[in-house]
Amino acid sequence: MEALFFLFFLALIFASSSSAAAAASKVPAIIVFGDSSVDAGNNNHISTVLKSDFEPYGRDFYGGRPTGRFCNGRIPPDFISEAFGLRPFVPAYLDTNYNISDFAVGVCFASAGTGYDNATSDVLNVIPLWKEVEYFKEYQSKLKGYAGDEKADFIIHEALYVVSIGTNDFLENYYTMPNRRSQYTIDQYQGFILGIAENFVKELYGLGARKIALTGLPPMGCLPLERSTNYFKGNGDSCTESYNIVALNFNSKLSGLVKKLNGELHGINVVFSNPYYMLLQMIHRPSAFGFDVAGVACCASGMFEMGYMCDRLNPFTCTDANKYIFWDSFHPTEKTNKIISDYVVKHVLNVFL
Repeated sequence: MEALFFLFFLALIFASSSSAAAAASKVPAIIVFGDSSVDAGNNNHISTVLKSDFEPYGRDFYGGRPTGRFCNGRIPPDFISEAFGLRPFVPAYLDTNYNISDFAVGVCFASAGTGYDNATSDVLNVIPLWKEVEYFKEYQSKLKGYAGDEKADFIIHEALYVVSIGTNDFLENYYTMPNRRSQYTIDQYQGFILGIAENFVKELYGLGARKIALTGLPPMGCLPLERSTNYFKGNGDSCTESYNIVALNFNSKLSGLVKKLNGELHGINVVFSNPYYMLLQMIHRPSAFGFDVAGVACCASGMFEMGYMCDRLNPFTCTDANKYIFWDSFHPTEKTNKIISDYVVKHVLNVFL
């Protein structure tokens, strides 16, 4: 009975938030590719240890239910969708609670733990980026069957494509596994990843995408997990600056790629969404943004737990996630996601409003 009530509750949200406002929006749908920063729960439906479909994840989401989002509540695509006059969350494509009528105004193909590099998705057996694209092709076929060719083409052409991926390529793959480090220097690996990113955008363009937001890397050396690693190495709990420098360098190159793509592909509008400086400001001056804690996360000890190590039985999990920048050792809280999303909508995605 409780589960039925929750689904009914979500249906009410759908009806109230999307039907009236969607017609006024220049963007008819939000379509999402990427990793755990934007995964709405696709990993729930694959065989991997990287899941978050259990409490306390989702405790501040609608109905207090874990959805597979690596957060206490909503993630950036949810806030972006709401800002564009669509519903206040974007469902996962593999979630059987939703169908093509739901996905017509927003769908998420992202998979936690994945990267541009296929080798990154192999680390934790998650959905590789090429498979996300295959799901998108399948989605297009279903959309045409549901809405008809003309309307489906309009949705595909005018939708906003949110792409957030890349952090795992460095933290989960390059710096953790030996193979890529034996093949590439860090600069060479960035070039390798950028080549994949370019081909990915061109493939989306060939499939009809025209409005694309490419998200850069965060200050990944300041994630609680990396700060904890520093601490156990005897270097204190400061950020790993070498990782932050890599993120800055990669973001600069990604920004250059955005300019290149806009110059080469007729009718495309790619924007560079850079969370780096906003998140770094929050980490350095948490009180200015209404936070109390920046160095550790809310869940468990806040130092290294995520996924199954962050469960409802851990007695150390904080009671108020709004005081924390990070929810678990790798992912921001809902409050952080909202601040960053609001900034991105106002300063980057405003060209599509």
